[in-house]
Amino acid sequence: MNQTIVIGILIPFIGTAFGSACVFFMKQQMKRNVERALIGFASGVMVAASVWSLIVPAMEQASAMGKWSFLPAVIGFWAGVVFLLVLDQTIPHLHMHADRAEGPRSRLHKTTMMLLAVTLHNIPEGMAVGIVYAAIKTGAADITAGAALALALGIAIQNFPEGAIISMPLHAQGMGKARAFADGVLSGAVEPAGALLTVLFAGLFTPVMPYLLSFAAGAMMYVVVEELIPEMSEGEHSNIGVLLFSAGFTLMMALDVALG
Repeated sequence: MNQTIVIGILIPFIGTAFGSACVFFMKQQMKRNVERALIGFASGVMVAASVWSLIVPAMEQASAMGKWSFLPAVIGFWAGVVFLLVLDQTIPHLHMHADRAEGPRSRLHKTTMMLLAVTLHNIPEGMAVGIVYAAIKTGAADITAGAALALALGIAIQNFPEGAIISMPLHAQGMGKARAFADGVLSGAVEPAGALLTVLFAGLFTPVMPYLLSFAAGAMMYVVVEELIPEMSEGEHSNIGVLLFSAGFTLMMALDVALG
């Protein structure tokens, strides 16, 4: 595995670590409007990455199917949605600001279930990065190293506020800064692990690469619509989340074009 792939896989995880480190520099719990802005920005990045970095390449790779070239993208997208739906229903987890946990009943600590919620969120992101770099390694899709880097950077940008949104509330609830930082970093560990496994077994995925690209897109879109947008919009009305969603979408779109 070459150095470019390894760095690309680690970039999103570094974004989570840097975001989690905010617990050492910010004294107070994050203000609600700041949370909304960061969640909105993250949502925009993920939606743009799903479209420009995953769905479009999936359909381009299936172009030999002519007017049916959309079919692998549709099938893969729905497979990703169903996959996250199953995980959402079978893993106990607690979303931020929620009073009741989702999934099966559990005696897990509230903090543990919050971390599980973020881990669930991170699974499709790790898959997306791994699948894109697997496509480059095998030549199974027309994806450039620049486009893959754009996706990794976009997810890293999205992970920065996510790390802060995890570590700072944990500290505000009484957890020590070092432990809150470690838990924030740990929440992002599933991303490089999943991406690495995908790249290592890249050769097995070559025949179904269009389906896998759109699978990751469907999983990410599920997270955005089921988790991030509701968190961005709950409580007193504010337009800040929508504005930052637009900023995140256009930044990711620009990165994909500029680096692709």
